[in-house]
Amino acid sequence: MSAVDTASVTWQLSGFGDEIDPDPAIQLAVLQALGAAHIEVRSCWSTNIVDLDAEQLTTLGELVRSTGMGVSAIASPIGKVSVELAPEHEVGRLRRVIAAAQQLHTRYIRIFSFYPAEGRGRDDARDAVLHRLSLLATEAQSAGVVLLHENEKGIYGDTPARVLDLVESVGSPALRLAWDAANFVQVGVERPHDAAYALLRPHLEYLQIKDARLADGAVVPAGEGDGQLAATIAALAADGYRGFVSLEPHLAEGHELGGFSGPRAFGIAARALAQILNQNGVNTR
Repeated sequence: MSAVDTASVTWQLSGFGDEIDPDPAIQLAVLQALGAAHIEVRSCWSTNIVDLDAEQLTTLGELVRSTGMGVSAIASPIGKVSVELAPEHEVGRLRRVIAAAQQLHTRYIRIFSFYPAEGRGRDDARDAVLHRLSLLATEAQSAGVVLLHENEKGIYGDTPARVLDLVESVGSPALRLAWDAANFVQVGVERPHDAAYALLRPHLEYLQIKDARLADGAVVPAGEGDGQLAATIAALAADGYRGFVSLEPHLAEGHELGGFSGPRAFGIAARALAQILNQNGVNTR
């Protein structure tokens, strides 16, 4: 890219607030101090977004507005359940998440593609997964929101081939992809950019930032693992991506529904990302 090109590249910086602190006021303050103008909402007051009541959502919306920040996405747990559950289970939960997204003025909702039944392989779950994702995409399209599928270990859409299969098979404009390089590494994809970028780029709409080492699966700051984040960021900057880049560091602990870093480790993650962005001529706001 030329100097003129790189000067014009600006992405919107965000981050998973609950990796900083359970209190959304602290989440917002730390993200602002790191230069972010958006927050990605997964949980507040130690309560997942799908379980926040009307009063909590109102308070959260007022907090966000008072800072002048926006919400980049709702990091929901939709689809991070067994495919054996009835399809209506996640459709009902998605309706609650859509209501939260509309109240917080964001069009993006992060989802997953279901765990296979106990003792069964992912290929066995394919038809049931696609049926459920189609129902969710129909619900999202009717509401005017976009579902972002996150490649995650353990679910159907964990490898590049299965991620491509699900997004192409559902074939809905309301189902797009979030890219998580660390998750690809943790399922054995040795070079995620080389293996998956060209394959998935037509469907990619959101960038989540964490990195991981192939040798032991440990999550590390951006650029310190095998996720080829610099190559992916350079390619996105070159081919016109102008969306969100959202920090999900997982540097202190990880668990089924999320992870935690704390303010200090979150700052380390943000500085590691900033270094890669700067090297590739990407500004943030």
